[in-house]
Amino acid sequence: MSGFELDPRLAADSVFVADGPLSQVRLMDDTRFPWLLLVPRVPGAREWIDLDGNQQRLLLAELNRAAQALRATPGVEKLNIGALGNVVAQLHVHLVGRHPGDAAWPGPVWGSGSAVRHAPEALAASAADWRSRLG
Repeated sequence: MSGFELDPRLAADSVFVADGPLSQVRLMDDTRFPWLLLVPRVPGAREWIDLDGNQQRLLLAELNRAAQALRATPGVEKLNIGALGNVVAQLHVHLVGRHPGDAAWPGPVWGSGSAVRHAPEALAASAADWRSRLG
């Protein structure tokens, strides 16, 4: 979509996986959690209500597809889905696979310790794995 620019914070904290019909799918660079982001390629979108009805339906379909893949990840027992936007205003949706005993359980992942970054080769391999899992 013309005019779309990814927020620099999202770019620094995640890696590109794939483009869906509406959103860019990204993998958060944090080994503690299986964690995907969907960022609608809609310039200026900050909130769900900034999307028109068709865009909302597309984002929901993309969320469902990514959530199914995330739920199939070994060890994932619960999905956390959220669009907070308190630090990064650009509309983006987090999908985080959780399980009892993970690094933040039972609290939210935000503000729970520091990210444990992937080695560059591992990050590239994980992004490729997600790319194949999402088709």
